Amino acid sequence: MKRARAFFAVALAGVGLAAPLRASAQADPDPWKFSIMPYLWVPSIDGKINYGPPPTGGATANVEMSTSSVLDNLAFAFMINGEARKGRWLVATDVIYMDLHSGDSQVTSVDFNPGPGRINLSTSQLNTSTSTKLTGWLWTTVGGYAAIQEPRASLDVLGGFRYLGLKTSTDWQLSTTVTGTLGGNSVTFGREGNVEKSEDLWAGIVGAKGRVKLGDGNWFVNYYADLGGWSSLFTWQGAAGVGYAFKWGEIIFDYRYLYYSQSGNDKLIDNLSFGGFALGANFRF
Repeated sequence: MKRARAFFAVALAGVGLAAPLRASAQADPDPWKFSIMPYLWVPSIDGKINYGPPPTGGATANVEMSTSSVLDNLAFAFMINGEARKGRWLVATDVIYMDLHSGDSQVTSVDFNPGPGRINLSTSQLNTSTSTKLTGWLWTTVGGYAAIQEPRASLDVLGGFRYLGLKTSTDWQLSTTVTGTLGGNSVTFGREGNVEKSEDLWAGIVGAKGRVKLGDGNWFVNYYADLGGWSSLFTWQGAAGVGYAFKWGEIIFDYRYLYYSQSGNDKLIDNLSFGGFALGANFRF
């Protein structure tokens, strides 16, 4: 009995000593921290879209679009940003879906050549009514490391990818039929019609983001920049603005610009840019 009591007492003491050691070992000095930010971005859109190359004996349109008032033409939009941090390491993602109807546009030229080179006839003076619909997903995902992590300033270096899934459709009305010649044969482009095309674009990107606190209050300046590409594709993005910090997160107001360009007769985008102000509420937990 005495031996049993002694063993039981030693066991209790061992448990008592092990408990704080286990709790200390389980305590994470750098726990995961998360944030999620729904936001509204209202950009103007400028771009040149190519529906070529044309089929043999046919023709395709080269279209220029410029929309300064997106809200007038916006059917639906979804925009959200999320981030997870552990110590100095982070993973972040940004997702945008935009459905834009009847953006102002014009057929600037007609391509009659099915080969690698273009034979264009200008039609910019012939437009009577031309509109373009644009729908697409924009998804950016990056990993990063906090090179600067101070109370007054931060700088994260980033690397990842950006995906643009774009679908465009154009309805045109011209004042006359456009006629061209290819290989001694007459080729026509109708005075009215419609065409659509879609493309999936992937790009590797590198960049940086951060913020700088203004004075001793809760105001700060935020910034973001990246660039990258793949094959014939080039893209870059930049944002800068101001924010105000609360206990639950921040309100951020900034200007954001995104640019794409491609080379090649069979590419949908010649160049495409989105630029405008954005307002978001960033919730931290």
